[in-house]
Amino acid sequence: MGETAGRIIFLNGTSSSGKSSIADELLDILDDEVWFHLGVDMFNAMRTKRAMEQAQFDEALKRTRMGFHRSIAAMVEVGNSVIVDHVLSEPWRLADCLDVLSPYQVLFVGVRCDVQELTRRETARGDRPSGLAAQQYDLVHRHGDYALECDSGAYSPRECAEQIKAFLPNQSGSTAFERLRAGAGR
Repeated sequence: MGETAGRIIFLNGTSSSGKSSIADELLDILDDEVWFHLGVDMFNAMRTKRAMEQAQFDEALKRTRMGFHRSIAAMVEVGNSVIVDHVLSEPWRLADCLDVLSPYQVLFVGVRCDVQELTRRETARGDRPSGLAAQQYDLVHRHGDYALECDSGAYSPRECAEQIKAFLPNQSGSTAFERLRAGAGR
């Protein structure tokens, strides 16, 4: 890692929890340096849309996620600061991020929202399978350690972004990623 490495604000939450909206607001209010928004959905949108067998699709999806994690590291390595929005619904995703992003400063933010609001948002969006957010609800936060959590049901995306911005200068000591990495015996 070079001395020019950027920073990472890592937003983790279910589908429809408001991560992308918070990231957009952060891009608007973070004025200390140039930031980029890297979203897992952006990488999914780049993939071919042809029909595949389930096993082939699952393997392509895993490679997509692994490539996404390494793209985050590549951007940060050369000095870019990034806002990541991701859904860590499978244990290997978090483990891979802990490994790949280990040299970098990561502010790990949990984006939470109650299930009823997630269901309402999911229905209003119409571009997600019904029940996806509820299915992910317990999975994405099961590791139980964040530097900061935002309730996107109680606060607007702008208010959540302001909470994150206010927290950035106070980030010190052991980070959530470091604690999770240590707890996993890494």
